Amino acid sequence: MTSIRESGTHAPGTSAMRSRSRSANSGLPKTSRTALGPAAAPGRQPAWLRSVLDDPFSDQWLAVSSVALLVGIGLLMALSSSSVYAQANGDSAYYYAIRQVMFLAIGIPGAWILSRMNERALKPLGWAAIILALVLLLLTFTPLGQNIKGNRNWLLLGPISMQPSEFAKVAMILWGATVLSTKEKLLDQPKHLLFPLLVGALAVCGLVLLQGDLGTGLVIVGILFSILWLIGTPWVVMGMLMGSGLAVVGLLVVSSENRMTRIRLFLNPPDSGDITVSQQPLSAIYALATGGWFGAGLGESKQKWGGLYDGAQNDYVFAVLGEEMGLLGTFLVILLFGLLAWTGLRIAKRSDTLFLRVVSGAVTCWIMLQAMINIAVAMNMIPVIGVPLPFISVGGSALLANLLGVGLLVACARQEPAARRARAARLQPEPAQPRVTTVVQRRRATGRG
Repeated sequence: MTSIRESGTHAPGTSAMRSRSRSANSGLPKTSRTALGPAAAPGRQPAWLRSVLDDPFSDQWLAVSSVALLVGIGLLMALSSSSVYAQANGDSAYYYAIRQVMFLAIGIPGAWILSRMNERALKPLGWAAIILALVLLLLTFTPLGQNIKGNRNWLLLGPISMQPSEFAKVAMILWGATVLSTKEKLLDQPKHLLFPLLVGALAVCGLVLLQGDLGTGLVIVGILFSILWLIGTPWVVMGMLMGSGLAVVGLLVVSSENRMTRIRLFLNPPDSGDITVSQQPLSAIYALATGGWFGAGLGESKQKWGGLYDGAQNDYVFAVLGEEMGLLGTFLVILLFGLLAWTGLRIAKRSDTLFLRVVSGAVTCWIMLQAMINIAVAMNMIPVIGVPLPFISVGGSALLANLLGVGLLVACARQEPAARRARAARLQPEPAQPRVTTVVQRRRATGRG
């Protein structure tokens, strides 16, 4: 019996999807290239800007500089937004700021190590990372786990406390890219497209939801959909998965009185004098409204003294930032996130392997999704979900995970074809210049003339 491969025929749609999955030299898959849009015409850019963007190492420096500025703002806000809450708990006003600096000192070397790795070194980490993440998530259901604010998502290992779900996001991206790049030639078949990627994502998301953390679960689902989008998954398949996901989210919301209360308060905000419900959403609006153009000044927030309470340094840190740094400060933060998003997607578009495209694109989508959710909650545009603002909210696990993600992003930027060629050219020794002698010199050397 002659097989399809031997007879030279293909199943319907196979050629189209294979050409999409093999489009390494043309940037992102077809679906993603259309979503990203064409690059700006060179003639529309100033000469100095074009020279900067054409530099083979520009994406690395744009990613590092935007994150460095966000981290710097985050340290300022960690000191300012958390001081009142720390003192209310009997700690020093600098308690959370010092912890944030300590986690930053750990995260920067980790990010640097990841950034120096190439694709061959990163791939073996994928399976190890997802297995470790699943083990840590399971440990939260043992006596080592701790329930905080209704979510059993913290793990206590002696003097160290951590939130495994934050690291599960990085593991999900690295593992997903490893699996899909291994199956690149088989992605035209749904079973290879969704297995084991979908099974692993459901395992991670299921454990996070069992912890009671719907916000982090939504972020992990968002990471899954970003990976599927980056590899050019048909919209029919994504639509079916999205419909199933929305049904599950709706069921989780209606089955939780706490989540239903959040939605009711969002749709029907309480009066400022109602002390029976949380005043954080309303206090966040007051904070943003009173910040003006330039803000009240660092440390001068009034809402962190009571209205925002324990949310001032994480869920509502953007509101404190707006109150103290004003509209210009909030615009600066949004601009930096926008620059990071543009750089990350450009790295994905320039990458010439599926692994690098998925890693860079998914890391970018993850950070941007979290930033948009946090900012939208602070502006009372959506119900309270509870995810930190990357690089700015106080939280060691979140900061470490974000920095590791940036390390992966820089590693992908270093593997861009132009960057590889430029580094190779730097390492090549300069050819020896041939010695040029004149006829007179040669005659004198032989003693003639």
